[in-house]
Amino acid sequence: MKTIRWFLPLCLLTPAIAQQAPWARPDVPISSHDRVYTADQTSNTVSVIDPAENKLVGVIKLGDPVPGALSPLYKGQLLVHGLGYSPSPHEPFFTPNGRELWVTVRGENYVSVIDPARMKETRRIELANGPGMTMFGPDGKYGFVCSSFTPELAVIDVASHKVIKRLPQVSPFSPNIAVTPENDEVWITLKDVGKVQIYSAKPPFAQKAVLDTGPITNHVNFADNHNGKFAYVTIGGANEVKVFRRGATPELVATIPVGELPHGIWPSGDGSRVYVALENGEHCVAIDTMTNKVIANIPIGQTTQALVYVPNAVPSGSGTENLMPLGVAANTARLHLEAGGTALAEAQASVAVNSLGLLDLVQIAARGLAPQTSYQVYLAESNRPPFGKLEPLAVLKTNPDGAGIVQAIGPLKVLAGGNEASSASQRFLIVTDFKDSSQVVLRQAEASGSP
Repeated sequence: MKTIRWFLPLCLLTPAIAQQAPWARPDVPISSHDRVYTADQTSNTVSVIDPAENKLVGVIKLGDPVPGALSPLYKGQLLVHGLGYSPSPHEPFFTPNGRELWVTVRGENYVSVIDPARMKETRRIELANGPGMTMFGPDGKYGFVCSSFTPELAVIDVASHKVIKRLPQVSPFSPNIAVTPENDEVWITLKDVGKVQIYSAKPPFAQKAVLDTGPITNHVNFADNHNGKFAYVTIGGANEVKVFRRGATPELVATIPVGELPHGIWPSGDGSRVYVALENGEHCVAIDTMTNKVIANIPIGQTTQALVYVPNAVPSGSGTENLMPLGVAANTARLHLEAGGTALAEAQASVAVNSLGLLDLVQIAARGLAPQTSYQVYLAESNRPPFGKLEPLAVLKTNPDGAGIVQAIGPLKVLAGGNEASSASQRFLIVTDFKDSSQVVLRQAEASGSP
């Protein structure tokens, strides 16, 4: 569809009115100059989308997929994961004045402050173990750093680089943080317990609310329009995005089914759309924020984590230089695991089998299991009892909310059947009690149309 035919009705009928995240810039109408970027962890690519046509333009290849990336002589990027807002360890972001790049080093206990002109680290801000992500308020006065290992949110004075407040997180694992464009609230997601915690963005930075959102709560971002001011939260275990009206008491106003394991999320420059990366779906979906309906589904790379929307990223030209097609990264099979018995009747999981050429990576995202429990994942000869010979594949460990994600690498096209595997060689996924393989909690569901 041509850009003008899509955009004119949108701006006339459903215009956005408020400034958008992350830094309260004036509204920027969607155009072919904008780009959506996704960080694709398994394919080691960044997918590039033209939002005017909701079309994949190509991918930026940052490294080789497995098994090539496992060579002792490998020098490329591996596990492409975070995206910062401007040029991009975990989730780097520029200060609003553009003079410093702050990089949270999740495996250590500090934020690395980099001079982008000299490409040199100038200082380290020491924090609690495992800082997860930094986000700045629109006025550039404070930086907020959530933690992935310690239940603590740090507030840093940007000018002095001093920690001025340490606030308790409800749980130790917060992978994502966002500050409202009005500079009044800080929202963090708590992936291990399925919650969102909200603080004031002004001193004394008091907690305002804790929301029960759902298993594998991943990322949060904001969009404002004529309907009000909203927060959008990706709930990976439930395959949905939840929309909350922001105010003194946040109100759940919509639950949007989007596909398998939604992760990164970002608004367009005018807030009229929100884009969501599906980690197990290998697609990006576009949501109309006036109707809260999915309006597009766009193929991207494998096991996507972060996503950003950059208005006017391509001021001139086609913006296709150095881009490549998806290639083998487009070859992904999706499976579903259903409850294997009555003890955990709500248990289920989404599964992606990502082709890596000679090998495949399978990722299982489960929910509805017992909290903080280990389970054994097997390859079985059948998806119904008796399951036949069992081959151990991986150990799945759940969070306090009974959800968990596990990966394994091998020649796993046998899971999907089809041309790659004959009916005699096909194998099936089952998940059992860790100590008793006869206690099956999840089993691979029949393919669509199967008896």
